[in-house]
Amino acid sequence: MSKSYRVAILGATGAVGTELLELLESRTFPVAELKLLASERSAGRSLRFNGENIPVEPVSDRAFENVDIVLASAGGSTSKTWAAIAVEKGAVVIDNSSAFRMNPEVPLVVPEVNPQAAANHQGIIANPNCTTILMTVAVWPLHKIKPVQRIVASTYQSASGAGARAMAEVKTQTSAILQGQPPVAEVLPYPLAFNLFPHNSPLNDLGYCEEEMKMVNETRKIFGSQEIRITATCVRVPVLRAHSEAINLEFATPFSVEAAKEILNSAPGVKLVEDWENNHFPMPIEATGRDEVLVGRIRQDISHPCGLELWLCGDQIRKGAALNAIQIAELLVEKNLLKPLVTSH
Repeated sequence: MSKSYRVAILGATGAVGTELLELLESRTFPVAELKLLASERSAGRSLRFNGENIPVEPVSDRAFENVDIVLASAGGSTSKTWAAIAVEKGAVVIDNSSAFRMNPEVPLVVPEVNPQAAANHQGIIANPNCTTILMTVAVWPLHKIKPVQRIVASTYQSASGAGARAMAEVKTQTSAILQGQPPVAEVLPYPLAFNLFPHNSPLNDLGYCEEEMKMVNETRKIFGSQEIRITATCVRVPVLRAHSEAINLEFATPFSVEAAKEILNSAPGVKLVEDWENNHFPMPIEATGRDEVLVGRIRQDISHPCGLELWLCGDQIRKGAALNAIQIAELLVEKNLLKPLVTSH
């Protein structure tokens, strides 16, 4: 007998929601029934899944009845409104917003890093921030061999991090500039085409933005270590899709470059991309649509004997959001951490 599950996607019409739909199909997740949920504004549309047109329903209390798994990607306020209702009706919620990430009772899971944490869920499992996911997938294999003492991260974040409307806005701005017209910014605070600016999330009293603090706090929680010293500078760049990160790692003792390359070359979820002769390393254009985090340009930090430098690129919509959520769902199925209500011979 095979088990299949009744799945709902909350935020089905957004950039991550449509990617979740594609991944459920391409990875042949055992879906018995599928519900597509969105705001009243998006209700009435239909999306293709396994050759069928599935109608988009407005989210409501009744929408979560007879659902086993909710894949939520509709923003923090929406998740805070509906996650508890979904859990109350018997579903497990895998939430892609920041609403529950730092809740000590909610596991924060990257399957390549801390899959065991998923077993401790009480109905909600949080998907980390995109930049955190990409970084932890690359750093964890090294941290397991020799604990990282300090991480300095600089991110180069694409428009996809702000959603489908931001991606469309960059295209419109690019066209306007090329035609000699002023670019108009409505989704983002400033024009991003042919420009860049520090991440526009709210700043704290120390001058760090919310995005930077997510990398600090979430990485510590995922690694299970509050002692790691972490600092980050997050920047929005005029790239349509896929984020890039420059990572500096400090260890207690030297970590050889060759050992690091060997470890990362066989690490789950990582693809080593290095062609030193042609100065070819990970690029967002090559990471787009890929499941793996592309890692390369691994080198000794010339300013510190125990430091390593590396560069990575990863698809923010895919591994940075939708794929990680699907992998968590697959983990729940594999470890029998769900109660399947549909069984077929």
